[in-house]
Amino acid sequence: MRWHLLLEAIRDPRQLDDLDSEQLGRLAQEIRTFLIQSVSRTGGHLSPNLGVVELTLALHRVFESPKDVLVWDTGHQAYVHKLLTGRAQGFSTLRQAGGLSGYPSRSESEHDFVENSHASTSLSYALGIAQAKLRKGDEGKVIAVIGDGALTGGLAFEALNQISHLQPPNLLIIVNDNGRSYAPTVGGLAKSLSRIRVDKRYSRAKEEISQWASDLPVVGATADEAARRIKESLKALVHNANMFESLGLKYTGPADGHDIAGLEEIMRKASQLDEPVVIHTVTDKGRGYEPAIADEVDRLHGVSTFDPDTGPAVTADLTLTDVFGEALLSVGERRRDVCAITAAMASSTGLLEFEKRYPDRFFDVGICEQHAATFAAGLAMGGMHPVIAIYSTFAQRAMDQLILDVGMHDLPVVLVLDRSGVTGPDGASHHGLFDLSYLRMIPNFSVAAPRNGAELCALLETAVTMDGPCAIRYPKGAASEVPKLPAEALPVGVWEELEEGSDVAFLAVGRMVDVAVKAAHALADDGISGGVINARWIKPLDERLEQWALSYGALITVEDGVVTGGFGSAVLEALAGVGLAGKVSTVALPDAFQQHGSPNSILAEHGLDVGGLVETARAAVKHRNPADQPDNLLLLPRKASDGFN
Repeated sequence: MRWHLLLEAIRDPRQLDDLDSEQLGRLAQEIRTFLIQSVSRTGGHLSPNLGVVELTLALHRVFESPKDVLVWDTGHQAYVHKLLTGRAQGFSTLRQAGGLSGYPSRSESEHDFVENSHASTSLSYALGIAQAKLRKGDEGKVIAVIGDGALTGGLAFEALNQISHLQPPNLLIIVNDNGRSYAPTVGGLAKSLSRIRVDKRYSRAKEEISQWASDLPVVGATADEAARRIKESLKALVHNANMFESLGLKYTGPADGHDIAGLEEIMRKASQLDEPVVIHTVTDKGRGYEPAIADEVDRLHGVSTFDPDTGPAVTADLTLTDVFGEALLSVGERRRDVCAITAAMASSTGLLEFEKRYPDRFFDVGICEQHAATFAAGLAMGGMHPVIAIYSTFAQRAMDQLILDVGMHDLPVVLVLDRSGVTGPDGASHHGLFDLSYLRMIPNFSVAAPRNGAELCALLETAVTMDGPCAIRYPKGAASEVPKLPAEALPVGVWEELEEGSDVAFLAVGRMVDVAVKAAHALADDGISGGVINARWIKPLDERLEQWALSYGALITVEDGVVTGGFGSAVLEALAGVGLAGKVSTVALPDAFQQHGSPNSILAEHGLDVGGLVETARAAVKHRNPADQPDNLLLLPRKASDGFN
């Protein structure tokens, strides 16, 4: 087998069993080269996968997937797993509509048992699968691979607690310790793992105990000496005790996560034990690719397309996230009560500069969204005005805390949701489609959606002056410029009528406002008078809503969230009480999980583009004024699943 054909020849992980150590080393290099070349063309998660090549090879050589179930925490490091399970040919379609998912996908392969892409879930999944196997009498181990960053999440601690209690004999935990999540891992657990990593006494003491125990004589002075030495070594172990052993879980490590033979030996020994085992492996995120190693921010964690010879270029393109970061700096300079909170994503949410300038008012809580919300509540109770910057999809994890700890106490907490709406290639778990629905239902919360960067800055100024909680949601996207700061605050609950008309009015939210403006201009060519209202406040609604409902022939709500319980529902609820709900049509995403693909194509598929809005407006006007339309105008009704009611 020629070295450059090793990866190409693999269709099933069992083929790895026939490779010798030299071939395995060559295969590891092939995989890294393949990943760099492939991801450079499609974008995706690069450095997490470069760091787990040898670990994944060892896992598939020791364990027999899918009989032995592999659960990848978060899943962004599962590209190597996909390659070894016969999906190399599909990598040209990675994260594209109809192509390979960027995460484990049950529809792709029997080797993908769990379809996950949020952190800290693997231990709970794995424990449940392990318990089900035991009760059904199914053979095979369950192996959870969790990074040190994901291990900071509260859900992981809850699972460890029950694993300690149940002691499932068919469960193994691989801690992939690279010292980072997006950025370097923070918190007490990170310090504990770091201490074990550098303190060789821990591993040496365990090795000595094992050796002495095997040589222990039954009686005599030698036995007394051996017992004394074991006692002293046990003291060393207790001194260096880690969280896992404190919970009663067998621990081994730290092991070199790039030594395939060494990993295989540890895994085989661990799999023979009749109890759960934690295997602590140390890996290098981005290993083998110098541009990733040199990136001090996130080691090229996630990238768009790039030149593989030079690595991703540093871009000066301005984003809405950048604009938010500048606006928060402006607020922080004037308001010493304002502080910032991130859940392990300071760079991705625009907080890096705030962290540098105001370190005493910046808090990275790790991958702990629930804690972030309640921590913010405590800060607010103590007189601070916290701003939580987080992706929309991850804020879902803190719903209980947002309801009871923030909302019920009516606290001045600002929740700023980046990546709201359709986000694109990361797929179902990363679209921010549900925030309008779940935030709108929380009493005391105000909810806003800016149409552009200038309005984002203005709404932030408004939010930090409010006495109660406020959420601001905005999409991933480019910005034209950073507006003059400080921005002027906007009145709460007041919308902006951008285009006046009489036949139909678009009540549009956030990124959909500009689309609605273009649709209104297109309608003018058909002789339809269309108005556009920038509904920047989803809650509270503008008090003029009833007036607009009376003055326009039809209203169309437009939002890039799910139709169920969203902005359109709010408008329908408000107008139902005055008998005007019949004038309202809603255009939104259907009550379904959207798969990966470009944002524009997903929005267009569901009528959230100019053509779709024009079609909806024509149908609404025809329905209100059938006599005014030509007899030959045929308008087919849209599917209910498309979000048009």
